[in-house]
Amino acid sequence: MTATRVAVLLPYPFDHTFDYTLPAGDIPAPGTIVSIPLGKRMVHGVVWDTRPDATVPDHRLKPVAAIIDIPPLPATLRQFIDWVANYTMAPRGEVLALALKSNLLDRPPDRFGWVAAPAPTTARRQAVLNAIATLDRPDTATLAAAAGVSPSLIRAMADAGLLIPARRDAAAARLDPDAAPPTLSPEQARAAEILRAGITAKAFSVTLLEGVTGSGKTEVYCEAIAEALRQHRQALVLLPEIALSAQFTARLAARFGAMPTLWHSNLTPAIRRANWHDVANGTAQLVLGARSALFLPFTDLGAIIVDEEHEAAYKQEDGVIYHARDMAVVRARLSQAGCILASATPSLESSINAEAGRYRHIILAARHGGATMPRIETLDLRATPPARGKFLAPPLIEALTTTLAGGGQSMLFLNRRGYAPLTLCRACGHRLNCPNCTAWLVEHRSHTSLLCHHCGHTERAPTICPSCQAEHSFVPIGPGVERIAEEVAERFPDARRIVMASDVITSPEQTAAAIRAIVAHEIDIIIGTQMIAKAWHFPDLVLVGVVDADLGLAGGDLRAGERSAQLLHQVAGRAGRASLPGRVLLQSYTPDHPVMRALCSGDLAGFRAAEAAIREPGHWPPFGRLAAIIVSAMDAGLADQAAAALARTAPQRDIIVLGPAPAPFAMLRGRHRRRLLVRGPRRVALQPILRDWLARTELPRAARVDIDIDPISFL
Repeated sequence: MTATRVAVLLPYPFDHTFDYTLPAGDIPAPGTIVSIPLGKRMVHGVVWDTRPDATVPDHRLKPVAAIIDIPPLPATLRQFIDWVANYTMAPRGEVLALALKSNLLDRPPDRFGWVAAPAPTTARRQAVLNAIATLDRPDTATLAAAAGVSPSLIRAMADAGLLIPARRDAAAARLDPDAAPPTLSPEQARAAEILRAGITAKAFSVTLLEGVTGSGKTEVYCEAIAEALRQHRQALVLLPEIALSAQFTARLAARFGAMPTLWHSNLTPAIRRANWHDVANGTAQLVLGARSALFLPFTDLGAIIVDEEHEAAYKQEDGVIYHARDMAVVRARLSQAGCILASATPSLESSINAEAGRYRHIILAARHGGATMPRIETLDLRATPPARGKFLAPPLIEALTTTLAGGGQSMLFLNRRGYAPLTLCRACGHRLNCPNCTAWLVEHRSHTSLLCHHCGHTERAPTICPSCQAEHSFVPIGPGVERIAEEVAERFPDARRIVMASDVITSPEQTAAAIRAIVAHEIDIIIGTQMIAKAWHFPDLVLVGVVDADLGLAGGDLRAGERSAQLLHQVAGRAGRASLPGRVLLQSYTPDHPVMRALCSGDLAGFRAAEAAIREPGHWPPFGRLAAIIVSAMDAGLADQAAAALARTAPQRDIIVLGPAPAPFAMLRGRHRRRLLVRGPRRVALQPILRDWLARTELPRAARVDIDIDPISFL
């Protein structure tokens, strides 16, 4: 009897499937996960929907070693993997690797959570006990995140007998869509009703939920999640940064009476494995995660929410290059689910889709609870410059002084980590550069080192200039948040301060502790980077000072103005979110720039319209299609040779090819980089043109070519 043949896709950089055999009569369903031999090792793969090659005789095929006893990858996920691979031009197996990792496949062991044992305790331990009272036998990571403490404290409390392990029943902690429904304003209630109707229809839809900062977008889209739960469908909330997960975990748990399932890189391997299985068997009702959560094996996905949909952090720049916002729309279409894109500052892409009628558009124009929008002003640094060697202008210092005296909180924003972005020899002008990248080394005094923010190279600051041999001649140029914190400490020595940056606060637990201290008004002045710009609610924060509002406007980035307006508006939105009015001061050398005028007037819609009018005639996104080709090699000459070969064979019809030219980061992680930019009208699909172009071009084997469809970074 003839053996059964199956086509198996492997989670490796192959675009094709491999054929294997099974005993006659064994016909595994597509999506079945199998163990198969590849060379001399055993690997996992997935039975794919591809038809096996009937021309290859059975004796040349290897047999499937085992069928893994876990649910098959759902058809919607397999279709999604095929779609992403075709669109991004990544090998299908490489996309599958985002969804299938061997260390997730073993069945998780019995899980235990914690219950409290009555006993006297300290304030930090009491925070743990308060958190556990609202949760159902949470595990260590969940309890630590909810209480804003480290996992080590949880373990120490267990050792002291304050916490008792208890077996967790996976079915016990069910989310209740009606556990704690919010009191919505009439405007919010109308928006929630539209979103609920979209989920009830069990059909694909996309809704742009645009609302000013503090308008209660989260409460509104939680009503869509509640409707998905009522229909016994799963829901997914995507966040642009892991740092936000602790706050959102607490908010979702309060709304639905149980914790959402988390998915991000900071989880332990054991928790990731358990959560993956919970999603695969349908136990996980609501997932809160980073962009990679799109590739989880949902059994019946009913709602996808992309919070802060405008954020560039949703773009995956390494490996499979994709934009999670756009792929969320695709995943929703394949799942017949509702997709909600939420933002106070929508991307131009989403705004144009809403204007064209492809997306529904809901606007929340007012802050919730009677709070008003902050007053935004520019400080012209040409007229009122900071003191020599300082970076806070006199009007900002005066505003900080007044706010402190009145008992309010202040925030100073500078989107630059470290102490200084450049270290310069004052004798000869030599700059300390990264040996692996076209980038300066950034001084981090908290670590007493110079660091490359692109490849991670670290070195000690030299005492002798390698160029002119001058001793102790290096000086820091420009400010980072550490330098601003130093200036604040000198000016306001009694003020309680905190620095919030990704290299200072590195985990959701640390973030939760910092946020708890700010909300409790244990902090007077917050100094931070973009991690403080979004989603946070600080009731006593009344003043926001932007140290360098011009920072994001430089360079040749197509979206520089749009991104700056979004970021600065989000930062400004932290002020005045409760009963106290807010004030925002933007330090700028270009106070008449369109971005500054839009922020001060509050006319972001007008700014977007002006941006659209600039881009549309040249077919720049979102009015045309764009792809970047990045050629790289360890040798500069080889990179030039490969880029020149592509230029010689470039297509001459339907598209415009710009370049090749050295990338702004001409060297990155030791590889020399050249870029070509391909632009075409929306009616032209770039992928077939690019595939044909690459197939016709002979490239050096040592050169690498990366394709970025819909690039948002031009570095």
